[in-house]
Amino acid sequence: MKKSLLFLCVFLFFAGASNGQAAKKSRFYYEKKGDIVWEVPTSEEKIIALTFDDGPDPTYTPLILNLLKEYNAKATFFVVGDRVTQYPTIAKREIKEGHELANHTYSHLEVRGQDTAKIEGEIEKADERIQQVTGIKPYLFRPPTGYYDDKVVKAAKNQQYTVVLWSWHQDTFDWRNPGVDRIVHQVLKNASSGDIVLFHDTGGNRTQTVQALKQILPELKEKGYRFVTISELLKHHPNYESLYLMQKENTNKGTPLK
Repeated sequence: MKKSLLFLCVFLFFAGASNGQAAKKSRFYYEKKGDIVWEVPTSEEKIIALTFDDGPDPTYTPLILNLLKEYNAKATFFVVGDRVTQYPTIAKREIKEGHELANHTYSHLEVRGQDTAKIEGEIEKADERIQQVTGIKPYLFRPPTGYYDDKVVKAAKNQQYTVVLWSWHQDTFDWRNPGVDRIVHQVLKNASSGDIVLFHDTGGNRTQTVQALKQILPELKEKGYRFVTISELLKHHPNYESLYLMQKENTNKGTPLK
C-alpha cells in the first residue's frame, strides 16, 4: 500500500512537471542571481523606498504627491501605461517633482500563465507611452500582483528592465482597505533600512492610504529615515553594475514633454 502511494505521488509530480505545473522557483533562486530585487539592506544610511502601484489616479495620486512634497520625500510610481494615456498631466507632475516612474505593464496584465512574447509586448507598449508623455525612459518593472517566474524575468530582460518587487514585511495590503491603523502599524513596526514599501494610488478608494501616509511620513522622518527612489536605493545593491540602472543614468537626461 505504501509503495503504491509513493508511486502515485512520484507519478503525479512528474506528470505535473510535464504539463508546466512544477513548483515555482523560489525567491532565493532569483534573488541570488540578481534577477529580481525585493529589498536592498544597507547599514550606511537609513533609507527607505516608498512605491505606489497601478496609477496615475486623478483623485488620490495628487493627494499623495502633496504629502510627499510636504515631507521632501521621493517615491517610485509603478504606472500602468493605459492610465498614463488617460492622465498624462499627473504623470508629468510625478517626474517634475523628482519622483520616478516605473513600468507596470500597459493594461495591468495578469502575467500568470502568459507567454514571454505577450508579457514583453505589454512592457514595451507601456514603455513607449511613458516616454511619449514624459520624455523619460524607465528601466524598472513590477509585474501586476507581484507574480514572477522565468517568463516574466526573461520578458523584462529582453526589454532591458530590472524586476523590482517589495519587502515581504512591507506589503501594506492597502488595496484591501484594512484600516488606517493597520497600514500605519505594518510600515512603522517593520521598518528597516533598505526596505521597499508597497502602496497603491488607485484601484478603488485609497483614502486609507492617504490618511496612513499622514502618520507614516513624519514618523519615519523623525526616526531618521530618508525617502528615496528605487533607482537610488539600488545603488547600494551588490550587483548594481549588472543591473539596467547603469544605462538609465546615461539616458534619463530628458525633461517632461509640455
